[in-house]
Amino acid sequence: MYDSILVATDGSEAAATAVEHAIALADRFDASLYGIAVVDERTAYDTGIVDPDEARRHLEERAAARLETLESTATAAEVAVETAVRAGVPHEEILEYAAERDASAIVLGSRGRSSFKGALLGSTVDRVVRTADRPVLVVG
Repeated sequence: MYDSILVATDGSEAAATAVEHAIALADRFDASLYGIAVVDERTAYDTGIVDPDEARRHLEERAAARLETLESTATAAEVAVETAVRAGVPHEEILEYAAERDASAIVLGSRGRSSFKGALLGSTVDRVVRTADRPVLVVG
């Protein structure tokens, strides 16, 4: 059913649940597993207080740390995973990476770090669901 699975993580609780589901699916279907964390380039720092390059480095380090957690969890489950940090508009980068890896399905948490309480779906998840050309599993 699934030859390869892409899971996106932003470090949120919902993303952690998505990681667990993606690893279980990859294990069950003996599918390749890919992980992505996206540094949102739409966030601008122009206050003169925060150095934009330093802020970006910090965001990239946090994204890499999230993927290290994914890698550790997958290794513990004896599932191989390939990961990537991307920069850009999150839903666009997720869809592009899914196409590059020919992912059979995309797994996402229902709400990310930036969504406000009470939202049914985060904006990134909503855009991925509406525009993906492959199955998308949204987990809470």
